[in-house]
Amino acid sequence: MTLPRAFLDTPIAHRGLHGAGAPENSMAAMAAAVAAGYGIEMDIQAAADGTPMVFHDATLDRMTAASGPVIAQGAAALGAMDLIGGRDGIPTLAAVLAEVGGKVPLLIEIKDQSRIMGPVDGALERAVADALSGYLGPVAVMGFNPHSVAALAAAAPHIPRGIVTGSYGHPEWAPLGEARLARLRAIEDFDRVGAAFISHDKDDLDDAAVTALKRRGVPVFSWTITSEAEADLALRSADNITFEGFLPGPGRAK
Repeated sequence: MTLPRAFLDTPIAHRGLHGAGAPENSMAAMAAAVAAGYGIEMDIQAAADGTPMVFHDATLDRMTAASGPVIAQGAAALGAMDLIGGRDGIPTLAAVLAEVGGKVPLLIEIKDQSRIMGPVDGALERAVADALSGYLGPVAVMGFNPHSVAALAAAAPHIPRGIVTGSYGHPEWAPLGEARLARLRAIEDFDRVGAAFISHDKDDLDDAAVTALKRRGVPVFSWTITSEAEADLALRSADNITFEGFLPGPGRAK
């Protein structure tokens, strides 16, 4: 299982190339990234019927006029909810795959359905694998939760997969407990889940676990880069950047 070279040649637009009139993870943001020739990173949550939806948050409150959990709504209802700042509803993964059509690399993050980085039932991971069946473009899948990445390995062993990693220093992670956080910081599950890459916090790229994986030749992406200056710093260690808020120039991936 090898990560396609395109992921190392093309900067990756965080949640699509979003901006005025093109909200994050919207069809407009996906179309803009394709038109500009950038790769696309996007997030997946589950609708009530299990349909993979392209949306970051577990709740609707920040990005729509509605409120409550995404998973409480069906796919049709979610698709009818305009995203704030645009005219698009929440798209399905299938719709985005049809829009992109293999033109640029797709980096798909499965959001943690356990909400506590614990075991998952694998339903969303299987649904994503089903949606990707027959897709011919460069694609990779990833997640913060190693249990989810393991479920992706079972559902789609042929698709390159990675772990999203960082320092876990934000207070929101504290409830997981220090023992669990230490394991996550050490990226101890990398080999167990058969990962092919990591996507790591830009502020923690000199971490020993990241350095050790780099020595093994493991590709490292860096998130989320917001300027050329940050790109310069990140690419001293990382192989590619996930960016937003600016347009990386040529040669912004190794």
